[in-house]
Amino acid sequence: MSTTAEQMRSWDGPTLLTYGFRPFFLGGGLWAVCAMLIWIAELSGGMSLPTAFDPVSWHAHAFLFGYLTAVIAGFLLTAVPNWTGRLPVVGWPLGGLVALWIIGRLAVSFSANLPAVFVAVADLAMPVALAGVIAREIIVGQNWRNLIVLAMLAVFTVANALFHWDAARGVYAAQGVGMRLGLGAAVMMIAVIGGRIVPSFTRNWLAKQGAGRLPTSPMQRFDKAALLVLLAALLCWVIAPGSVVTGGALLLAGGMHLVRLTRWAGDRTLSEPLVAVLHLAYAFVPLGAVALGVETLAPGVFGMAGAQHLWMAGAVGLMTLAVMTRATLGHTGQTLHATPGTTALYAAIVIAVLARLAAGLWPSQASWLHMLAGAGWLAAFGGFALLYGPLLLLKPPQKKSAS
Repeated sequence: MSTTAEQMRSWDGPTLLTYGFRPFFLGGGLWAVCAMLIWIAELSGGMSLPTAFDPVSWHAHAFLFGYLTAVIAGFLLTAVPNWTGRLPVVGWPLGGLVALWIIGRLAVSFSANLPAVFVAVADLAMPVALAGVIAREIIVGQNWRNLIVLAMLAVFTVANALFHWDAARGVYAAQGVGMRLGLGAAVMMIAVIGGRIVPSFTRNWLAKQGAGRLPTSPMQRFDKAALLVLLAALLCWVIAPGSVVTGGALLLAGGMHLVRLTRWAGDRTLSEPLVAVLHLAYAFVPLGAVALGVETLAPGVFGMAGAQHLWMAGAVGLMTLAVMTRATLGHTGQTLHATPGTTALYAAIVIAVLARLAAGLWPSQASWLHMLAGAGWLAAFGGFALLYGPLLLLKPPQKKSAS
C-alpha cells in the first residue's frame, strides 16, 4: 500500500475508522452537546454528576480537556500524514485511540468513588498515546518543522495532569494553574497553526476571485514577534494571573495580534463564510487577551470567567468548529462552501460567546444569559452533528484521495 486512498480502501471495517477526523470530530461534537446538556441540568438543579470535581471544574475540564482533546486528535491525525507524507492511522489502532478518549470522559464524570490516580491515568492515556503516535510520525518523516506542534500538545497534556492534581488537592481547579496552562496552550496552538492556515486558505480562495489584495505571507518578522509576545504574556498569566505586568503583557499581545489579523485580508472574504469565519475565530485571540488584560488591571469589568470565555468559547469553540466543518467538507469530496445551515452554526457560537460575556458585564442578568449561551452552544454543535454526521459516517470517495 503506497497511498492514503489504498490504505483506506483496504480497510473493510466501519467507515468511521478510515481517517482520524471522522470519529474524533463526530465524537467531539456529540460530547460538546452532552456536556452542555449536563451543565445546564446542573445549573438548574435537575441533576448532579457523581464526579469528584466541583461542578464548575467538571464543566471546564469537559470542554477544554474533553472536547478539545478530541478535536486536536482529529486534526493532527488528518494533518500529520499531509505534513510527513506518511500513511494515516486507520482501523482498529484509530479505534483504540477513540476508546481511550471515551474511557477518559467516563472516568472523570464518574470519579466520585474512584481513586484520583486511576481517574487521572484513564484521562491522560489517550493524549499520551496520541503524542506518541505524532512523535513517531514526525521523527520517521523527518518533519522537524512541526515539532513545535508536538511540544504544544505535550504542554497541553501536562496541563491536564496539573488540573487533576489541583482537583485531587481540593483546589478550585477551574481557576488553577492547570486550567490556565491548558487554555494558554490552546491559544498558542490557534496562534501558531491558525497563523498558517488562515492566511493560506484565504490566499487560495482570493486567488480564485481575481485580482486584489492578498494576505501578507505568514511568519515574517512581525508574526514571530507577535507570537513571542503572546507566549510571554501567557506564561505571565499562568504564573502570576493578578500581576500588573501580566495585564500589560496581555494588552500588548492583544494589540499585536489584532494588527497581525488585519494583514490577512479578511475583509475581502465576507462573501464566503467558510473563509471569513476563520478570521472571526482568530479575532477572539486578541479580543480575549485584551479583555483578560483589562480584567487583570481593573477587576470587575468583565468578570474573569466572562473574559476567559472569549478564549474558551470564542477562539477555541469557533476556530474548532470552523476547522471541523472545512476539513469534513474537503476530506469527503464536498464543495468548499458554507451553506446557510453551516453559516447558522457559526452564528450560534457567536451568540453563545456574546451572551456569556454579557453575563459577566451584567451579573444581575446572568441567569438567562447563561441559558442563552448554552442554547447557542447546543444549536452550534447539535447542528454540526446533524449536518455533518452523515458525511463523517459515509464511505470516503473511491476515485481519489481527499485533499
